[in-house]
Amino acid sequence: MKCESGRSMIEMLGVLAIMGIITVGAIGMISTAMRTQKRNTVNEEVLQIVTGVRQLLGEYDDFSHINNSTIFGAIGMSSKNAYGGTYELAVNPANSRQFIVSITGLSDTDCEYFVTKAWTDSVGYINSDGKQGGATGTCNLGNGKNVVKVTYGE
Repeated sequence: MKCESGRSMIEMLGVLAIMGIITVGAIGMISTAMRTQKRNTVNEEVLQIVTGVRQLLGEYDDFSHINNSTIFGAIGMSSKNAYGGTYELAVNPANSRQFIVSITGLSDTDCEYFVTKAWTDSVGYINSDGKQGGATGTCNLGNGKNVVKVTYGE
């Protein structure tokens, strides 16, 4: 009678299969965490932009003095966003007492998320008594080409 030691090939394949399943699950969780982090970063940066614009231009009756490079320089942040796109500021052509923050470079799913998100201090959210998110956007242009616009002011 021989005394054998070691693992069989089937045991090794079983261990590799289990490790593969665990790896796939971990990759999914990491991807979700990264997407959530990007969304939180954009939300915080938009709030920082809005606060900065209001502090810098609050003494005026309107926001017609908005200049992207001046505003971003004054509030000390970049106009680049977490998706590789940019933030852009513009006065609302229909009402100079309002300004629009545009978020560019979004994927289809992230664009849809930001359009439906509750931008609680935005004009659209306030005027709808909280029934709408407050943002508008075109979310079917393809990944990296979508734009969301949020209007703030009176």
